[in-house]
Amino acid sequence: MTSVIPKGLSEQVRALAGGEVSSRALVERALDRIAGTQGTLNAFRRVRAEAALREADDADRLLAAGRRLPLLGVPIAVKDDTDVAGEPTAFGCCGEFPPKTEDSEVVRRLRAAGAVIVGKTNTPELGQWPFTEGPAFGVTRNPWNPDYTPGGSSGGAAAAVAAGLVPAALGSDGAGSVRIPAAWSHLIGIKPQRGRISTWPYAEAFNGITCNGPLARTVEDAALLLHAATGNRPGDLHQPPPVDVLSAVRRDPGRLRIALSLKPPFTGTHKHLDPVVRAAVLRLAERLAALGHEVVAAEPRYGAGVGLSFLPRAMVGLWEWSGHVPDRALLDVRTLTAVRHGRLLGGRPLRLARAAEEPLRRRVGAIFSRDGDRDGDGYGFDVVLSPTTATPPLRIGALAELNSWHTDRATIAACPYAWPWNVLGWPAVNVPAGFVGEDGTLPLGAQLLGPANSEPRLISLAAQLEADQRWYERWPAGTPGAGPGAGPGGGPGGALSL
Repeated sequence: MTSVIPKGLSEQVRALAGGEVSSRALVERALDRIAGTQGTLNAFRRVRAEAALREADDADRLLAAGRRLPLLGVPIAVKDDTDVAGEPTAFGCCGEFPPKTEDSEVVRRLRAAGAVIVGKTNTPELGQWPFTEGPAFGVTRNPWNPDYTPGGSSGGAAAAVAAGLVPAALGSDGAGSVRIPAAWSHLIGIKPQRGRISTWPYAEAFNGITCNGPLARTVEDAALLLHAATGNRPGDLHQPPPVDVLSAVRRDPGRLRIALSLKPPFTGTHKHLDPVVRAAVLRLAERLAALGHEVVAAEPRYGAGVGLSFLPRAMVGLWEWSGHVPDRALLDVRTLTAVRHGRLLGGRPLRLARAAEEPLRRRVGAIFSRDGDRDGDGYGFDVVLSPTTATPPLRIGALAELNSWHTDRATIAACPYAWPWNVLGWPAVNVPAGFVGEDGTLPLGAQLLGPANSEPRLISLAAQLEADQRWYERWPAGTPGAGPGAGPGGGPGGALSL
C-alpha cells in the first residue's frame, strides 16, 4: 500500500477501492490530526476514536471481500446537531445530554454508503451565529488565520475540512450556516433543495428553513457527499424529486444567463458590502463572462416579506429545540432572549409566515422566469451570483460581549445575503472567491443561487469555475496539502500549529 495518504474525498474512495490504502490508515490519520489540533483549532465536540477504528476495520474486511460502496471506509465528520447513536447531541449547548439511541436518517444513509463517522464538530448554541464560540466548548479557529473565526454555525465542520482533518463533513444551513463557513474557510458548501437530505428524527428542521449540506474542498467531493446523504423516509414533510448531482460535476453547464446581484435583502438594519468582497465577486463575474456566460446586473425582488417570513420560523425553531436542553439556565443570555421571542411568535405569526412562502417564491422566482421580463427588467436568468457574506471573516471574540440586539445587528451586517434562500427552500452553492488581508489569509466566497431542484446546474457551473480557478490547490500553512511554510498562493500562512 502507498505511504502517501490521499487528501480528497473522491481520491480516498478511489484509493480504497484500488487497494492503495486501508480504511484504518485513513481513520488513524484523521484521528491523529484531530487530536493534534484540538488544543488549537478545536474543531470537534465529540471524537469517536475507538468506534471509528472498529468501523474502519469492518470497512477493510468488506473492501477485501470485493464490496464497493460510494464512501466505503472514508472518515467523515458530522455537525453536533446531528444524531449519532451512542453520542449526545448538544447542538453547541452546555449541560449533560443523554446519548442518542438511534442514528439520524442522514447518518444512517452515510453509514449505508460505507462512511466512518469519526466525530461531531463544534457549532454555536442552537446554530444561531456566524461564529463558532461558546462556553460549552471554547473557541473554534480558522485554519487560514487563527485570529479569525471559520464562520458558523457549521464552523467546526468547515475548520476540520479546511485543515485536512477529514476530507469532507456534513453541516446544516438555516440562514447560511453551511455557505458562510464555506466562504470564510475557502471551501465548497452546498445548501441543497429543502428535503433533499432528510432531517429525521424531525419531519422538518426549524419550520422548514434548515437543511443539511456538505462542505468539501472540491465540487466533486461535495457532490459525492451530497449524493450519499440524499434521501427521505416516511414522515419527512419535504420530499423533492430526485436529481443527478454526480454526473453534473463533469457536464458542461452550457451558456447560462447569470444575474449579478450585489444588493442585500431588506432587513431594516444597517448593512454595507465591503469593497474587498464586492471586488472579489466582480472578479468571479468577469471569469464567468470569459467562460462564455452572459452576466447581467439584476436583483431578485425580495421585498420586506422574506424577512417577515424568516423570523418567526427561526425563532420558533429555537424555542422548540430549547426543549431538548437539560438545563436552560446554562444557555447564553442571547439564546434565552431568542427563545422567549420564539415562544411569542408561535401560533398565528408562524402560520402567516409559512403562508407567505409560496407568494414569495413567485415574487423572487420571477428572476428565473422567461416571462419575467414584462417590465423590461431583463429577467429569465438561469443562476443568480451574489456575495455569500458582506465582510471578510470576523475576528475571534468580536461579538462575544455584545447583547442580544447588538449581536443580531452585527450578524446581519456581516451576513445579510444567505438567509432568503432558506425561506424559499431552494439550492445554493458557495464557491471560493479569493483572499484578502495584509498577509492574504482571509478567505472570501460567492454564492450561486438557483430555483427549485437546480442543484445539477449549480454544481456544473461551480465545477466549470473550479477548473478555471483551481482554488483546491491552496491550503492553509501547516496542513497536508501545503508546501513548507506556504500559505495561500505560496505566501505566508497563519500561526496556528497544525
